[in-house]
Amino acid sequence: MELSREQFRNQARILKALSHEARLLIVHRLHAGECSAGELTALVGLDQSTVSKHLAMLRGLGIVEDRRKGSSVIYRLCTPCVVSFFACASQVLAERCRGESVNSTQVRAPAMGR
Repeated sequence: MELSREQFRNQARILKALSHEARLLIVHRLHAGECSAGELTALVGLDQSTVSKHLAMLRGLGIVEDRRKGSSVIYRLCTPCVVSFFACASQVLAERCRGESVNSTQVRAPAMGR
């Protein structure tokens, strides 16, 4: 199946949304079930306005959706398939680190153009 530049551009937007630790934490938590914005804020450990911006990005791309429940906003994962990126990323890290004694928090992308 041939993909157009626009399809690649749209896929890049999804991958960019998943490229931040806070958004990965949110997606991982929502994979287990619905959660309030307050609970997600506590989980991520950032201020409410910052978490709100992360949630807005995920919502804008259709990864999560929200609903009101009284005075709370409840979020749910719309596309559970995004969690498969976690397994893929873990496999990339495992294969890259195989045979090396590199701490996964210090893994850096190789320099381009060498």
